[in-house]
Amino acid sequence: MTDIITLIKSAILLIAAFLVILTAYGILRYGDNIENIIYARIHMLGVADIALIIVLFALNEPLMAGAYFILAPFAAHAVANGYFYGEEEQ
Repeated sequence: MTDIITLIKSAILLIAAFLVILTAYGILRYGDNIENIIYARIHMLGVADIALIIVLFALNEPLMAGAYFILAPFAAHAVANGYFYGEEEQ
């Protein structure tokens, strides 16, 4: 029975690793010449956040996953607000 659980955890970790690699590729693919690229990058990092939450649940860390699930959107919102209300170009 423990072998099946280990295989399931390994599959979840591989899926999460794939999502993180996909996110890194997406971030590197976009150049800085697109207007408001920060919002696309925040969206891509949200995918990585979900992958991390899935991994934390798979590793039997529900308290840490719950805390990250609550705090990650606040951090993304703070970054987006900082960009939106930030300094204007001169």
